[in-house]
Amino acid sequence: MAGRAEPLRIEVRRGGTVESVHRVHAALVRDGELMQSAGDPGLVTFFRSSAKPIQALQLVRARPDLDDRLIAIACASHRAEPAQIEAVRDLLAAGGVTEDDLEVGLQEGRPPERIYHNCSGKHAGMLAVCHARGWPTAGYRLPDHPLQQAILAEVTEGAGRTPATGTDHCSVVTFALPLDRMADVFSRLDEREGSDRILAAMRAHPDLIGGAGSLDTELMQSHPGWLAKGGAEGLFCGITPDGAGFALKCEDGAFRALGPALASYFPGLGEFARVPIENSRGEEVGEVVPE
Repeated sequence: MAGRAEPLRIEVRRGGTVESVHRVHAALVRDGELMQSAGDPGLVTFFRSSAKPIQALQLVRARPDLDDRLIAIACASHRAEPAQIEAVRDLLAAGGVTEDDLEVGLQEGRPPERIYHNCSGKHAGMLAVCHARGWPTAGYRLPDHPLQQAILAEVTEGAGRTPATGTDHCSVVTFALPLDRMADVFSRLDEREGSDRILAAMRAHPDLIGGAGSLDTELMQSHPGWLAKGGAEGLFCGITPDGAGFALKCEDGAFRALGPALASYFPGLGEFARVPIENSRGEEVGEVVPE
């Protein structure tokens, strides 16, 4: 294993002065072996939205007829762009359910309709599974529902251990695992039944996964062969073109550090190394960069 003792150090600079520092932990796993790490690869955190490609496995098995666009939106943390909302509506219709069945709340800064929640695609996919399996749609988000039990079993099998659980911001179950286990889950994703549909859909429609300005979308658009999915609280997981799984976690939960951290961890991704900071006039006054 090639490793490093310290976390990746990402600096926030304003006028040439370091104003803040983010510490990012990382793990890279191939064939069950930790190939490279930064900081603590055993750091436990919640999978949050980075788990969506694993959660969507239930959908592609229950509904193998769905096209790539609808599978992609089920894996998305969207920005409510028109094409994304259209895809959610189409997935709801294909699943035989409606927006009223979505058990998400309203999201601040977005139109006051549940479909605009950034996890509405995942929830539409979960409802489609329930409809196809004959499971109740009411309460599909709750831990004791058959759907959530099936997803927990999926994550447990992929990680090789039972994760701790909590409730995600969108109201479904989320899973806590060490970073190296998350990276391993992604590295072995292609071994799971139906995963070929997930991987193909995300790579075919990266614009649906996040949207304009999203790190996962931009990485997949600019570097074909990569797969990536961001999660809340500064988590970023994915698969390299040669099949290794990776997981990066900003210790303080700041997502702004992840582009520079990704570029520091994978030198071939240098275009993500610098995030400009602008003032209220749109003038550049600083930057977020690796140390």
